[in-house]
Amino acid sequence: MPWVLLIAAIATEVASTLALRGSDGFSRLAPSIITIVGYIASFILLALVLKSLPVGIVYAIWSAVGIALVAVFGKLIFNDPVPPLAMVGMILIIGGVALVGASGAKTH
Repeated sequence: MPWVLLIAAIATEVASTLALRGSDGFSRLAPSIITIVGYIASFILLALVLKSLPVGIVYAIWSAVGIALVAVFGKLIFNDPVPPLAMVGMILIIGGVALVGASGAKTH
């Protein structure tokens, strides 16, 4: 169950960040509301996950997967640039998260 909540926390964080990009500096109402509600939901879900999984593992996964997804969707939705060196960096981050996850860290 905590892994499902973590996926939901990542999804709401990514949606919120994309909405933030679309809010045009909080000048557009709908994306601004999505941003605020989504970040609150993401942090609530993250807090629930942290009741049973270690903070280091959870935060590494949440942030790294979020970074990669925001970059991909930012490119697809807003045509934001993703330079090759940035892609390499994201691959290294995700690889690092995979190593952290494979480390055998115990859950509570």
